[in-house]
Amino acid sequence: MAADSPQTSRPNVVVLIPLRDDWASAAELVRHLDRALTSQPYLVEILLVDDGSAEECPAADFSSGYLAIRNIRVLRLRRNLGHQRAIAIGLAHIHSAMPCDAVLVMDGDGEDTAEGALDLIRAFTGKTAIFAKRSRRTESFTFRLFYQIYKRLHYMLTGVRVQVGNFSILPSKYLRTLVVTSELWNHYAAAVFRCGLPLTTIPIPRGRRFFGKSKMNFVALTAHGMSAISVFGDVVGVRLLVGSLIGSLLAAAGIVAVIAVRSFTNRAIPGWATYSIGALAIILIQCVTIASSFTFAFLANRINLSFVPLRDFELFIDGFKDVYHND
Repeated sequence: MAADSPQTSRPNVVVLIPLRDDWASAAELVRHLDRALTSQPYLVEILLVDDGSAEECPAADFSSGYLAIRNIRVLRLRRNLGHQRAIAIGLAHIHSAMPCDAVLVMDGDGEDTAEGALDLIRAFTGKTAIFAKRSRRTESFTFRLFYQIYKRLHYMLTGVRVQVGNFSILPSKYLRTLVVTSELWNHYAAAVFRCGLPLTTIPIPRGRRFFGKSKMNFVALTAHGMSAISVFGDVVGVRLLVGSLIGSLLAAAGIVAVIAVRSFTNRAIPGWATYSIGALAIILIQCVTIASSFTFAFLANRINLSFVPLRDFELFIDGFKDVYHND
């Protein structure tokens, strides 16, 4: 998309905020953003992606006079799709209908702070994407424990270390790549890594929610982590295939060793060879089954049509409206 569409030389930033029902927090965040960005030489637009909220946006909550923000648009989806897919549709909409110089992606509950957004904008040069690397977390011990387990599992399966979330700013030229990337439908940050787009990180502490409690539960967090891993499905498949083949070879070698001990030595305990061969045979069959399954699944995935955000995103849009505009 062209970056010089605005009628002024001041650079234009679109802030993309996905949310579901949490209008009060979003309104508070917008007010914080306006105060934080007032001194910056940017024109700021807000895109709120309504991810199937039960209630429509209370436009009055966003009608106050802002100093830095010139436009607030609500993009309503036909159904709840989840955080990551709401971001994907938002990015496709921005690419198609909101020319800008940069896109800032953040959550609307207050955990991604206005001060952090200001830090990202100040560090932005237009050459690379910049992601927030959490310098302080506020979650419970249980969450942090499972998060550390997930990070190690993610690295073992994909070879990519988990360091960032959604909070980021990226040049608008990156949208041309992302909106035709099928992996964006599953996980925004992982898709940026998967595309090999240049990026850097800066430390930004996590804030606290403005209102209410997080709707994320263990199931939702697990699904979120699996979505990130699925972006690297080919890498995961190859690693599991190699691991399964190695396991098959070791199990086969173990069976041969047990037969050799039973046939050529006097050290075999009665019944030991039968149980050992049976157990190793089960392991061998399981490894071969896993290897075969991943091979066929990988080949089938390569011939199936994938969701392409730029081509398919309008299917999920119920409409949009500008709830605030300041020329």
